Amino acid sequence: MSETIIKQVLIAGCLLSLFSCSFAEKTQVDILIENGEVYTGINGEAQALDIALCGDIICGVYPRGEHKVTAKKVINAQDKVVSPGFIDPHTHTLAELYSQDENHNLNYLTQGVTTVINGNDGEGPVDIAKTAKALEANGIGTNVGLLVGHGSVREQVMGRAQRFATAKELEEMSQLLTKAMAAGGLGLSTGLYYVPGSYANTEEVVTLAKIASKYGGIYDTHLRDESTFNIGLDAAIDEAIHIASAADIHLHLAHIKALGVDVWGQSKNVIEKIEQAQARGLSISADQYPWLASGTKLHSAVMPKWVMADSTEAFYKRLNDPKLAERLRSEITENIRRRGGPKSLLITAFKKQELVGLNLAEVANKRSVDPVTTAIQLVQEGDVRVASFNMSPQDVERFMIQPWVVTSSDGTDGHPRKYASFPKKYQKYVVEKKLLTLGEFIKRSSSQTAEILGLDNRGKLVKGYKADVIVFNPKTLSANADFSTWNKYSTGIDHVIVNGELVIHHRKYLKKLAGKFVH
Repeated sequence: MSETIIKQVLIAGCLLSLFSCSFAEKTQVDILIENGEVYTGINGEAQALDIALCGDIICGVYPRGEHKVTAKKVINAQDKVVSPGFIDPHTHTLAELYSQDENHNLNYLTQGVTTVINGNDGEGPVDIAKTAKALEANGIGTNVGLLVGHGSVREQVMGRAQRFATAKELEEMSQLLTKAMAAGGLGLSTGLYYVPGSYANTEEVVTLAKIASKYGGIYDTHLRDESTFNIGLDAAIDEAIHIASAADIHLHLAHIKALGVDVWGQSKNVIEKIEQAQARGLSISADQYPWLASGTKLHSAVMPKWVMADSTEAFYKRLNDPKLAERLRSEITENIRRRGGPKSLLITAFKKQELVGLNLAEVANKRSVDPVTTAIQLVQEGDVRVASFNMSPQDVERFMIQPWVVTSSDGTDGHPRKYASFPKKYQKYVVEKKLLTLGEFIKRSSSQTAEILGLDNRGKLVKGYKADVIVFNPKTLSANADFSTWNKYSTGIDHVIVNGELVIHHRKYLKKLAGKFVH
């Protein structure tokens, strides 16, 4: 056979083959990210890789320069970090995602967050299918996943009644949860510190957690007590571990902390309990935001739970009942003390703007009354959000270095964590204190969180995974929000890609809503 004929046969074979030949290797892709320091989310080391995206999928991961790819758009990531988009397991973003003007979720995109989870703390929608459909129809800037809130399910069945559920009520709750999990709920969340979740006994939660487990979901909990408000931090950890063990479910501890002076230093004991349970075979993780102040509503922070039973009207009536005044004042005084005193409770969001930025002691002084009276007045004047400066740096750092703790924001209005948690953690604990390496920070903000939540096609830069990718400058990634100006966007994120769509390019938002419901 002549050389010409041989060449013709080879060419024909290559054209017909599904396999590449050296001169037919040029591949057309939508986006190529090249020359960056790539962290895939699998290991903690940077790699010299080029990442190719086709539609909403990562279609190629190549050693730098060792490919023949042509792209509609090329992103030169030289001197930049290329990472999976961050996943925030604890947010309160539904109001924004439902809106027409903040559904871009830009305060999260500018932190590098491409997926947010809602339904935490036992709150959120019960009808998961309806919510998911409405969000996607509205258009959302980030992906969103939903936990099913125990408090919401309980309230739908039995209101805010201060009692245990009957067998019939528990069956109704079980049916609602089953439907929600089948529609894509990621698990059961509880807020056992909050009303109405605080009125439930442990066995009610075990029964529901078993349903979430059946669907491969997790048990995500705001502990019954992170301090000494009721059963104490130690006992609350024991309860959570018992629920996970009895229900055979992964336990995820929301915003892990030792809240208030009474429990400072108890992080050691909490870590020991968790590690002992893990050694017995339990699967346990936690998330944490990098701030010394928590954030909640004033009534949740300092009002006794028994006062808030039933309706808002009943709550206010009890607050003004002279027969209850002595007990009320005693318990509110103690709750304020637990949180570090009236100077430690900073008003961050309230309809009376002149009070925002003042602490409870300052408002009391302004009104010429004591802090307890001020608190009772304020909670009847509308929702008051407070930042409660109640954590010790030692506890925060001890929790942060645990290999089972991932990054979250628990973002709420008035607190900088909503705009700056991921860059804050990077700046303070990776760059400044060097408690974590860059690789550890990225893994605990992406792939590790995806694995906890059961999102098996996100969180890694791996061929076949969804194309949620960020490119950032490690020298300029910065948190700009603080407690004086809580809603300033972070900087340093150069490019953000959500489901294969470039939504931030050269630090500019392109006004694209590329988010999807994830489950």
